[in-house]
Amino acid sequence: MAKPDNRADNVERIQFNINHTISNFNEAEEYLAEHADEITPQDRQAIEAKNERRLQSLQSFREEIRDEAKHREQS
Repeated sequence: MAKPDNRADNVERIQFNINHTISNFNEAEEYLAEHADEITPQDRQAIEAKNERRLQSLQSFREEIRDEAKHREQS
């Protein structure tokens, strides 16, 4: 038998992921600012692409939080 859906900590888990993603984004930006002249164009492009994916993830996390808020209102 499947376990019932326990969404009690979803908002906290999502918020943790948001904070972690923002931290990683900022660290990458700081790294680029400090070492832009020391890294290859390919490495710079890879870091920039990863940060773009992080921004997309943040948008998805925010949508998940809105969904969780709606679920809590209905419960």
